Amino acid sequence: MTTDLTAVGDTSLLDTLQHEVALFARRAEQTRLGGVGQVRNSMDRAAYLLLNRLDKEGPMGVKALAASMGIDSSTVTRQVAPLVDTGLVKRTSHPEDGRAVVLQLSPRGQARLEEVRASRRQLMAELTHDWAPEEREAFCALLTRFNGALSARMAGHDRGDS
Repeated sequence: MTTDLTAVGDTSLLDTLQHEVALFARRAEQTRLGGVGQVRNSMDRAAYLLLNRLDKEGPMGVKALAASMGIDSSTVTRQVAPLVDTGLVKRTSHPEDGRAVVLQLSPRGQARLEEVRASRRQLMAELTHDWAPEEREAFCALLTRFNGALSARMAGHDRGDS
């Protein structure tokens, strides 16, 4: 049974929140929040997220990568192919099972990811230059919490929960 949470909250505030989230999503997609300078818009969202995940979690198979990102294995396979073709990701044999393939960030991929991260950090610094450090921390914490709630909701929908 789902509770109508709008009954307990301020509907005006919730309307403003949903509108601002919609605007953010559109602007983020339009600008791709790609960074500044030469690196701006130079890496699509899927590539960035895949490279970032491989960097943070280390080498892994397609199924494990898909599971950790909450997407389908066929989607990962399709998104990884151009990263392998351009030398940003290497396919190697699994150390314990030579038949299995493991995806790993290549040195070129690591360097490219660092370049994009630096550019995106610069963009975030520019967008929040007049914010107090506490405001940046609070925004980051709340956005992380919001993304976690969205992720949990999507995971629940994938299982058929309501």
